[in-house]
Amino acid sequence: MKIGIIGSGNIGGNLGKHWAKAGHEVLFSSRHPESLQPLVQESEGRAKAVSVTDAFEANADVYLLATPFEAIDELAEVYAGEYGNKLIIDATNPYPERDGEMAQDVRDANYNATEYTAMKFNTAKTVKAFNTIKAEDLQKRAFSDVDKIAIPFAAQDEESKLVARQLIEDIGFEPLYIGSLSDTNIMDPDQAIYGKSLSREDLQYLVNAARTA
Repeated sequence: MKIGIIGSGNIGGNLGKHWAKAGHEVLFSSRHPESLQPLVQESEGRAKAVSVTDAFEANADVYLLATPFEAIDELAEVYAGEYGNKLIIDATNPYPERDGEMAQDVRDANYNATEYTAMKFNTAKTVKAFNTIKAEDLQKRAFSDVDKIAIPFAAQDEESKLVARQLIEDIGFEPLYIGSLSDTNIMDPDQAIYGKSLSREDLQYLVNAARTA
């Protein structure tokens, strides 16, 4: 698959490197793509650094959103013509102390952060994944043959679910499907499974416990 990485920091950068190693074509993007050359050099496989505009115009199969939450509105509006019918993997988190009032508004709303992203990118299909894992664990525990970490994810439809599951498995993690986008509250900051690096069985226990509390 061709994967556009929108936001090439700790989460996006590491995921891009892992997916390139797994055989996918990766486009790291930034407003200053020249700063991403070290990422490209560290990648094993097909990877290059491009502008955000070029990434969206590259007709990728999947786009990973790993930007600050505050960037969602602008990205969705500016590139609305480019991501239609694509798969968006939302790895963002609303942190009011970083992202400001809009993040607090979303956390206070009667919809969750993932549903907000899906509303903004409404011509795409949205998956929630990779927002709960610590960057250090994402970097160091990919491609593990033992003690695999589970990655919780949610999806809008069956096709998105299958693609997300494959992309998680491709880099050596265990996928744990938790349901639709409306079920992702437990993945948000300070919630039940946020920041937890656990086996699939242990993570499923936390999910079940949160839903019966």
